Amino acid sequence: MNFERARFNMVEQQIRPWDVLDMDVLDLLMTVKREEFVPPAHKTLAFADVEIPIGCGQTMLKPVIEGRILQALPLKRSDSVLEIGTGSGYFAALLAARTDWVRSVEIEPELVKFATDNLNRAGVENVIVEEGDAARGWSSRAPYDVIVVSGGLPVVPQSLLDQLKVGGRMFAFVGAAPVMEARLITRVSEDQYQTEDVLETVVPMLKNVQRKDEFRF
Repeated sequence: MNFERARFNMVEQQIRPWDVLDMDVLDLLMTVKREEFVPPAHKTLAFADVEIPIGCGQTMLKPVIEGRILQALPLKRSDSVLEIGTGSGYFAALLAARTDWVRSVEIEPELVKFATDNLNRAGVENVIVEEGDAARGWSSRAPYDVIVVSGGLPVVPQSLLDQLKVGGRMFAFVGAAPVMEARLITRVSEDQYQTEDVLETVVPMLKNVQRKDEFRF
């Protein structure tokens, strides 16, 4: 398989037509080698418009979704980043290519090892992968400039919102199947947040999420 040709086709035929037009984002998706983060059994699907299974009931996000997240979250080198749900480690590698450090938390021990091995093999040194349950936040090094929640949330818990700096941005998938909102949340002051629904999609739920009847944002 010609990975470079497949990568080019992914960007030009899948991601760009989905209104991902930021050249920095497109260049990043051309640079970080997605195939290095895919389970060997699914290597030929590395650039397909599908959610690739990675074990433990989890999947990689579709490439078009990854592109839209990155475009919605213009990153600065100085940003402190929390990723909730490491998965394969690929999206952490994308975030790490644009920032000084990323803290990524994964609840499944098997995926912690998978992601850590992938990141080490790819030479990514500025991602800290930790095992734990971050569905309601992760206080280590909080507050953060950027929080990315890669699994679904019925609602966004206040404890997670509180870990955003003023001016900070969070990207989360909010709701339940058959439709979730891919939502950008910006903390504009100590007690005010702006929201923008970027697109509709469905992703697997995070484990141990807060129920809708407990809180609503």
